[in-house]
Amino acid sequence: MDERMLQQSGSAGNAVYQQLKQQIVNLDLPPGTALSEKETSLTFQVSRTPVRESFVRLAQEGLVLVLPQRGTRVSLIDSDMVEEARFMREQLEKAVIRLACEAFPDDKLSALESNLAEQQQAIRQHDGKRMFELDEAFHRILFEGCSKSGTWNVIQQMNAHLNRTRVLWLWTDPHWELLYEQHQDMFLAVKKRDADQAESIMQEHMRLSIANLPVLKARYPEYFK
Repeated sequence: MDERMLQQSGSAGNAVYQQLKQQIVNLDLPPGTALSEKETSLTFQVSRTPVRESFVRLAQEGLVLVLPQRGTRVSLIDSDMVEEARFMREQLEKAVIRLACEAFPDDKLSALESNLAEQQQAIRQHDGKRMFELDEAFHRILFEGCSKSGTWNVIQQMNAHLNRTRVLWLWTDPHWELLYEQHQDMFLAVKKRDADQAESIMQEHMRLSIANLPVLKARYPEYFK
């Protein structure tokens, strides 16, 4: 971890936390992976204190389990937490896209259009990590355009289990065109200010993640609680 990253993150503890969370969500650290304070501190070139702080924060979000005498592990995916996060996110996403249809800044509309072009490129290159990042960015732009960035940040506190299933599905299903088409249809609905159409597409889009859950649990049983 370089000095610039530490400065940007505000503290060593926050930088370690952000990096570990990203690795867990991206499944670079799969469910069940053992985590060592010592090894993590060496990897990030920090003392054990910020690592310990990061583990505590991740535990509060349900992403790691700190077990006395047994060490720390990346938590298994909790289906109940996946469903609860989807429920919360669906309600907020539908409300926000209706707001977007009432008024949405031109620069954010252009940002959505650029994001869609990048999604097409990610599909052509079959870049799953990039596709996930762009999917998240598309939704974040909607919230930003409606002056609801704080709401988006709250969502992130509950979103990690859901996001792991979304990443897992990108691994499992190589056909990502439906995700792109739904995003494109949402963009067009916002552009036309068709709130009912936009909300309907958003609802269908958000329910994809839970619809795929039985397939994922059957294919990756070791990843689920």
